[in-house]
Amino acid sequence: MQDVSRLQLLSEYAPRAGKQDELMLPNGGIRPVWRDFIEHLSRFTPDDLTTRFARGNQYLRDAGVLFRHYDDTVSSERDWPLSHIPVVIDGSEWEEISTGLVQRADLLETVVQDVYGNNELVAAGHLPATLLTQNPAWLRPMVGVSPAGGNFLNFLAFEIGRGPDGKWWVISDMIEAPSGAGFAIENRVAMSRVFPNFFANAKIHRLATFFQEFQKSLFDYRGNSKGQIAVLSPGPMNDSYFEHAYLARYLGLLLVEGEDLTVQNGQAMVRTVSGPMPLSMLWRRISGPQCDPLEFNADSQIGTPGLLEAVRRRNLSVVNALGAGVLETRALMAFLPRISREVLGQPLRIPNVATWWCGQPGEQTHVIENRAKMMIGSAFSTTPLISDPHGIILAEDPNFRQDEGVTELLRTKGRELVGQEAVTLSTTPVWEDGHLVARPMCLRVFLGRTSDGWRVMPGGYARVSAGTDTKVFAMQRGGKVADVWVASDRPVEKASLLAVARESHANQSLSRALPSRAADNLYWLGRYVERAELNMRLFRAYYGRVRDGAPENSPLLSFMRATLLGGAKADAAVLARRFEAPLERALHAAGKVGDRFSPDGMMALKELDQTASRLRDMDIPLDEKPRDISLLLRQITGFAGLVHENMFRSLGWRFLSLGFSLERATNMCYLLPALVSADAPDGALDLALEIGDSTISHRARYSVTASPRSVLDLLALDERNPRAIHYHISRARSHVSELPGNSRDHAMTDVARKALQLETSLAVETSETFEPDSLHTLESELRDFSELISRAHLV
Repeated sequence: MQDVSRLQLLSEYAPRAGKQDELMLPNGGIRPVWRDFIEHLSRFTPDDLTTRFARGNQYLRDAGVLFRHYDDTVSSERDWPLSHIPVVIDGSEWEEISTGLVQRADLLETVVQDVYGNNELVAAGHLPATLLTQNPAWLRPMVGVSPAGGNFLNFLAFEIGRGPDGKWWVISDMIEAPSGAGFAIENRVAMSRVFPNFFANAKIHRLATFFQEFQKSLFDYRGNSKGQIAVLSPGPMNDSYFEHAYLARYLGLLLVEGEDLTVQNGQAMVRTVSGPMPLSMLWRRISGPQCDPLEFNADSQIGTPGLLEAVRRRNLSVVNALGAGVLETRALMAFLPRISREVLGQPLRIPNVATWWCGQPGEQTHVIENRAKMMIGSAFSTTPLISDPHGIILAEDPNFRQDEGVTELLRTKGRELVGQEAVTLSTTPVWEDGHLVARPMCLRVFLGRTSDGWRVMPGGYARVSAGTDTKVFAMQRGGKVADVWVASDRPVEKASLLAVARESHANQSLSRALPSRAADNLYWLGRYVERAELNMRLFRAYYGRVRDGAPENSPLLSFMRATLLGGAKADAAVLARRFEAPLERALHAAGKVGDRFSPDGMMALKELDQTASRLRDMDIPLDEKPRDISLLLRQITGFAGLVHENMFRSLGWRFLSLGFSLERATNMCYLLPALVSADAPDGALDLALEIGDSTISHRARYSVTASPRSVLDLLALDERNPRAIHYHISRARSHVSELPGNSRDHAMTDVARKALQLETSLAVETSETFEPDSLHTLESELRDFSELISRAHLV
């Protein structure tokens, strides 16, 4: 095929009339900052580009970058919607953007300090008192509370758009829990896979330095405190949970949920397997009112009672400070230009979208007279009004009825409404159906506070509309996300995005901190995966015998159904569900420890679950059922090998391994007495060896037909057989010896004492003295052992 020439690339590219375009100048020429990239892009055929884009998508899937899609009934995970054409911005223009946004960040810091402090802005008439007293985002208990670090704001984002005149406008201030910074990193890595040769040599500013400096600032703000630094997440069902887990891993921070925290005597603590540990800084990713059900929203189930008390006593710094979300109030934009002139003595370098609060007679009249040109919405909402000017009420308050007259609403409920100038955004190129098309876009720009002031991330994140309508930026409605490249006219520092975590001094301070909730999920992840494997082996053994001609009413198969399969029907879907169900529980547990569990492990687990689901739904011929289950077994043993070989030998790995071992030992204690019993049908001993994956080992060691004694010796008492009870009890004791509180200078804990007792009871047995019925007692003791572990470390 012929290469796509620059002419062909742009022949169908048509910016919309009356709008600025990021690629094309108004006279039809290419903006200079885009020329090198367009030249590079023109060297590829459409098939080449399809392959390259698929490479970027595959990286994102492999890394586990997903977004959660919601509809009326369920939520589901979807592929990350990366637009493979970046938004390219000239470095000099970015400097102007950065200067304007730093000014705005300083202004917002001044405003938030005032509304929770002296309230001079209200007293001077620069800010209506109503915007605070009636505002659910203004947290009255925060009045008079001074942040321990001295600043209310430490990490911000602004959404900005370019208007028809070429100037940038602030569309929204993202203060409460701005998302996207972590996704910006993954977008950049994916794009480096799509265009590796270009990106390696291009003068594009890297993102790593921004994160290095912000990470350092977090630890600097902590001061001399030895407390932990954590990211507070709502949990796995949140659409930004991947980012929370990613940033925690990337920056060497703990990832916690509200239930992981407690407040004792005004000190915030993290519940860890080592006991409560002090928390000195919290980067919250949940809204302020949800953080403390005792002082704010009493219905919150994701916060921590008493958290505000720790803030009051200056024992805890919060990024951003509780109550800072009031700055996102839509109506505040109507007053910021004046406040900037009065407080900073200068106009806003980057103005925000023109906004009129309808609680003032003059402004109310202006909005009514110009309603057709405006968007109208709730004054107290924090959602930006981005849409075409249809004059439609976008009212989040259910009291606002769509069929009510807009003019009447403005007159009767003006204090609750704002009018905003309709946003007309610039367009940027997107690859669709084999060619470039122009789509509306806005930039999300991130700022982090450092010891030297605000640092602006040089590029990183743009939202691109799914069509020509600016109402479909949201990924829920088909919107995409693009990487933003800030081009320099000189060589740039090529800091690695992966070096941050490796070089961080943070990891050492956090290496022993494992929240109890995370340990509990890792422990049960191990148990559920092992439970699924046992059921797979039982399933394969059952259908293998059916395939070989054994009638389903034969003694052995009847025995298996009644004794080993819990009376389950001889139905493939019913039996498959016995290993599909624990896999789903394993996935749920793994999903709650995204910062502790590798993307490769998560992907392997998802593939296991998907394969199990396909087997349940497929009409598989009898001869092929054992083969397909063998495929599943290879996948699940591969998963176990991945965990064993690749997972760092941390406390988390020990709890995961403990779960594996205790589940396998407990299962063997349940199976063996029935299979070696004198009442067991013919073939039961061979079945025991098959389920225990020890047929070849038995043949090599004993060279005789299996007997109850030889099976017990191999599967119960052998400390070298990784399928034996003794092996896994010894392994569990080894892990327990490394848990907190079990060092040599401590008295032996109840957990360690129990582990030693269990190991000793098997170590003194021989195949001649060991009685199968004692396995029932051992099974009960293993369950008691599991309860001891839970009470000591997981609650």
